[in-house]
This record gives sequence, C-alpha cells and structure tokens, in this order.
Amino acid sequence: MTYDTDILIVGGGLNGPSLALALAQGGLRVTVIDALPRDTRAAPEFDGRSYAMAIASIRVLAGLGLWADVADKTQPILQVKASDGRPAEGAAPFFLHFDHSEIEEGPMGHMLEDRVLRPALLAAMDREERITHLSGESVIAQEVDALGATVTTDSGKTLRTRLLVGCDGRDSPTAQRAGIKRTGWDYGQTGLVCAVEHELPHNGCAHQFFMPAGPLAILPLPGNRSSIVWSERTEAAAAIHALDDDAYLEALRPRFGEFLGQISLAGKRFAYPLKLTIANSFIGPRLALVGDAAHGLHPIAGQGFNFGLRDVAALAEVLIEATRRGEDIASPLVLERYQQWRRFDTMVMAVGTDSVNRLFSNDNAVLRGLRDLGMGAISAVPALRRSFMREAAGLTGDLPRLMRGLPI
Repeated sequence: MTYDTDILIVGGGLNGPSLALALAQGGLRVTVIDALPRDTRAAPEFDGRSYAMAIASIRVLAGLGLWADVADKTQPILQVKASDGRPAEGAAPFFLHFDHSEIEEGPMGHMLEDRVLRPALLAAMDREERITHLSGESVIAQEVDALGATVTTDSGKTLRTRLLVGCDGRDSPTAQRAGIKRTGWDYGQTGLVCAVEHELPHNGCAHQFFMPAGPLAILPLPGNRSSIVWSERTEAAAAIHALDDDAYLEALRPRFGEFLGQISLAGKRFAYPLKLTIANSFIGPRLALVGDAAHGLHPIAGQGFNFGLRDVAALAEVLIEATRRGEDIASPLVLERYQQWRRFDTMVMAVGTDSVNRLFSNDNAVLRGLRDLGMGAISAVPALRRSFMREAAGLTGDLPRLMRGLPI
C-alpha cells in the first residue's frame, strides 16, 4: 500500500500545527490541511486574541522548538486574584490570591498573543521537511478502509494516509463525517473577548471577577495592556456586542473597575457562545480527535489551548512509541491508549468547569457568602494555595513526556 503521508491533520489553527511538529520530530511524515489561506494565519496586526499558557504548555512549546522564538514577546503571570464581584461595586472582601513565588517553577504561566504564536508555528513547519502544509484547502470527503483513510479536498486533491486526525474545531466536520456524535449543553452565556490599553501597570497580575451573569477575566499582556474574557447572558451579550466601541467601553467600565485607570480598546472584538460539547468518542476507525474537535469547555479556567496541547502531547507520544515498536499506528489498540489517557482527564475538567460556573454565575446571597468564605479559607492555607497553583499550571496528573520537559 502506498501512502501520501503517514498522518493527515485536518485543521491548521494551533493544535494541528503543534501536533504536526511533535510527530515530525518522531520521524513521521505529516500533512496539514488548513481551510484558511496562509496570509490570514500569518497576519501581523494585533487583533486582541491571546492565550494563557500554563507552565506545562510552555514546556511543550519548548520541546517543539517554538518557545525561544516567542518568549521575549510574552507577559509572565506573576499573580492571580479571584473574587466575587458586582458591576460598579468592586471585589468582595474575601478572595483568592496566588503568587508565583510560592512554587519552584517560576511564573505560573505566560500570556502569549495569537499574532506572535501563529507565525512561529508556520515558520517551524516550513523548517521541517517531513511536514507538508496545504493552506486555503478544505476537506470535503473522507473514506476509511482496513488499511488507511482517503480524503478529498475542494480543489480535487486526493490524499491517502495511515491515520486521519481532526483538529477542526468544536463542530468538527471530520468527526461528523465519521459519524461521531457529541454530548453537551448551552450555558446561556456568550464570551465577549477583546483587549484593552490602560493607564496604570498591571504588574503581571491576572484577575478573575465572578459576576452574577458570568466570570470576567482580566489577563496581563506586554505593556499596559490586558486581554478581556467577559461572560454575559446571551441576550445581554448580543446587545453589548452590537454597540459601537465607545458604548461597548461604557458597558465594560463598571465591571472592569478603576484599578488600572482609564481604559481604551486595542484590537478587534469577538463574541462566541459558551457551551459544553464533548465528542462521544475521541477515536474512530483510522481516526483521532484533538483539541476542540474532541472537547469544548467553559473558558472559566482558561484551559482551552492548554488542554488541546495535552491532547497533542499525549497523541504524539502514543503514536511515536507505537512506530518504534513496529505497530500499526492507526490500529484500535494504539488509538485506545490515547483515548484512555485523555478522556477521563477531560471529563474531570468538564465537570469541574461546569460546576464552578454554576456555583459562581448567580447572585444567590447564601451561595455568595459560602463561596467567599471558601475562597478566603483557601487563600489563608499555604498548602492549599500551592496545590491550586500547581493544578492551574498544569503540573499535576499523568502528564505526557513533552509536558514534563522531556523528549518523546
């Protein structure tokens, strides 16, 4: 049997290229098909999108040879403060406070802008001779048989591969064509995402305000800028998103507060519905799902891309080790190792984020008092603080080798 590539990845966002680089390092030939044109992915302008990279995720980027290219353009997260809040009232008196000096590994994470990461991924793929990158092409059909998978693109290309990997988002067409159903529900919330410039320095501190309608995250970026992830009830969010920039800022200011001085918008504004959606299976015949194609969680813990990189590191390790043992990398036994590794972890995180959102996204006086006392108690116990910090930094659990800073 002749194959055009060992592994074909559908999706050229963040997880797809990251997986391609990890697999290529293990000697596998990889093709990445991206529906967006290359120029769109490599656009240099700041559009406001950023990622809170946990320590374990930074180790993955380092292992892929990317961290050295982006490190000096990131903002270390030195502190995290989380509290209840109401618009125009400020934070509650009891709150969580984490300081990076309490763990040995340094900053709990780094904020990394989308405009910095995407060009670095593209350049790294260009340098790797085992990776073929097809941009501006969409997969319109896929067929699987006992020996491999065949995909057809909208330009008429037909490619044969040993294994097909879906990295094509929460509504993954790859999963749909494979007949994989999803389980989940709508939160009745919308995430409003943007970036702001402010008068005063943030000092590397990330803030999470739990408002009755949903959480508001203020995450530090390089300079006097911060990334905003603002959850609102769907109807209110639609009205806010439809406002012009000045009116949008007027709606944000009472929630944001005055602790960073005057604020102004920097970059584009985005809105996306918040829902829990998990694929009923992360694998299928000659198929694996990664990132949002496998799971879409509430952003309350900021684990979206971090969790995708856990999939990347785990799948790469499973496939590379199978290759070294002479196994069929797309056999059910091999793919089940990946699913067993990632599915339980995903379900735990899904339950956790869902529960926290339900606990905090309300204005019930009894619940408000209990959760404020709980946050104050955790913040007062050093061992508990360090445990929460290590969990948020991605340093706990059954970590793949890349997330431990080790080569596969």
